[in-house]
Order: sequence, then C-alpha cells, then structure tokens
Amino acid sequence: MSPLGRRRWANFKGNRRGWYSLWVFAVLFGLSLIAEVIANDKPIVLYLDGALHFPAFTYVSEVELGGTLPIEADYTDPFVQDLIERLGGWSIDPPIPYSYDTIDLYIESGAPAPPSARHWLGTDDGAKDVLARLIYGFRLSVSFGIALTFFASIIGVTIGAVQGYFGGAIDLAGQRVVEIWAGLPILLVLIILASIFEPHVFLLLAILIAFSWMTLVSVVRAEFLRARNFDYVRAARSLGVSNFTIMRRHVLPNATVAALTFLPFILCGAVTTLTALDFLGFGLPVGSPSLGELLQQGKSNLQAPWLGLTGFFTLAVMLCLLIFVGEAVRDAFDPRRATQTTEPVPLA
Repeated sequence: MSPLGRRRWANFKGNRRGWYSLWVFAVLFGLSLIAEVIANDKPIVLYLDGALHFPAFTYVSEVELGGTLPIEADYTDPFVQDLIERLGGWSIDPPIPYSYDTIDLYIESGAPAPPSARHWLGTDDGAKDVLARLIYGFRLSVSFGIALTFFASIIGVTIGAVQGYFGGAIDLAGQRVVEIWAGLPILLVLIILASIFEPHVFLLLAILIAFSWMTLVSVVRAEFLRARNFDYVRAARSLGVSNFTIMRRHVLPNATVAALTFLPFILCGAVTTLTALDFLGFGLPVGSPSLGELLQQGKSNLQAPWLGLTGFFTLAVMLCLLIFVGEAVRDAFDPRRATQTTEPVPLA
C-alpha cells in the first residue's frame, strides 16, 4: 500500500464511529449470509441409517426417511419427526426452527402472535416468524442494494468519463440527456412499470439501475474535465496513447477517489428505494422476505406493534450504520485530511 493509501486507511480508522459501524454492519451482513444455518425449518445435519444428510442445503425426500410420499420431507410434521425417531436418527437443528416462509400451524394464539419463547419477535398475520423473515429480508435488501450500487456505479462512471474527457458536442448532448432523465418522476415511473410487468427481483433491479446511474455522472464528469488538460495527459496523448488507455490508466484513478465517497450513500438510497416500493406493494414478488413488507404489515396490523417497531428499528439501524461508514470514507478521501500525517513530529 502506498503512503497515501496508508494515510487514508489511518484516517478511516481514526473515525471511530465509522470504523465501528463498518464492523457492526459487516458482522450483521455476514450472519445474514448464513441465514439457512441460523433460521430454517430443516435440520442442518441429519444422521440416519449410518449416513449423514444435510437437509438445509440438499433435497431429502420423505421416502428416504421411511415414509411413502416422494416429496421433500416436512420436518415440522410430527409424522416425519416420528419416522426419524423410530429409525434412531438424530439431527442438529438451527437455533431458530423457522424459515422465512414457514407457517406455524401450532401457535397457541391467533396470528399475528405476540413475541414469546416460541417466536422471539412474534409472527406476522400469516403465522410466519418475524425474526426469520427479518434475517432473510436483511440479506435480500443489502444484497440487492450492493448489486444496484455496483451496476449503477459502472454506468454512471462510464457516462461521466466519456462526457468529461471528450467534452464538446458529446458533453452537451450527454448533459441534456441526463437532465431530461433526471427530470422524470422516478417513483411514479417505477410504480407504473412494476404494475405492468410481473414482479421479479432481476426485473426490479434492472428498472432501478436505469434510474440510479445519474448520481455519479456529475462527479466523474467534473474530475475528467479537470484532468484532461493536465500535462501528463497531454504528454500521453502526444506519445500516441489511445484515448481509452489514457482514460483508464491516467484519469480514472483520480475520478475513482471522488466516486468512492458516494458509494455508501448510494447503497443507503438503494435500500431505502427498495423498502419504499415493497411498502407500496410494487417491489419484490409476494411472499419474499422484505423490510418494506414488514412495515406494511405493521401499518395493516396496528394491534400488533411489534411488526412496525421491528421493521422501523431494523431499517433505522441499518441506514445509520451505512451513513456513518459513508462519512468515514468521505473523511478518509478528503485531500485536506489525506495529506496529514499521524506520526509525531520531533521537537527541535
């Protein structure tokens, strides 16, 4: 790592709020990536007839357990549990014995059920465990936001780089397109498109990418406009280096520094947009674990305050962590801070 990179890393770590927020967010997201091990209605490991099975990750039919139906075994069914017990099998179950789509048919009270030892955060109006849906919904929302941020950033950086480097008519035409595109009522267009087409994760991702790439265009364009007349760029151009090579090797690193400071905020906006669409019913397919759907259930079931409070605090904590990380990244790449040294200066 270069000395400048070490200084930026030290500045980032020096922002304790952002540094600890990054760790907390990384731990939470890492745990959500293994949601099948934490919350699942299937055993993680099943020992039966001298063989190990992994139902949480592989298909195990009821016939393999000694039953009669050639379908995947339902481990919440007392009949299947009795089959395993009669064969002398044992299993290692997840700490939360429910998946995001598991319907608890044996709850003592009506749905939505309040928090209890059986359901730590209660159930929704479909008798599904709120904590399990929260874990899967957190993973889906963050993964969706990361994918949206990645692809939108590539498009935004590319368009901004072309506009800023070539300038002239290309820049003018590009600016007019960006202004027209930015003037569209994005949320209204998203609602119309989502109501026309069948909801799907990849379709929703493509629609949001089409309206999320404009965030970085102005920043990257300004950096390329500033750097295209630098001496080292003119020297490379006079030596016959291609425009693509100059843009990629000499100008893009400077623009990347400015773009990186926006990425946590773009991710925050992507998660918020997805939550808003799910709350309005124009987001992910019905039944998908979603923070917006959890907030919608809280709105529809005011007699069950744990639904709305769970969705609110989860979203608030997630967005706060991302904002704190974004502030730390912004401070780390601040040129006024990046050139400061943290080493003590000896006194004369």
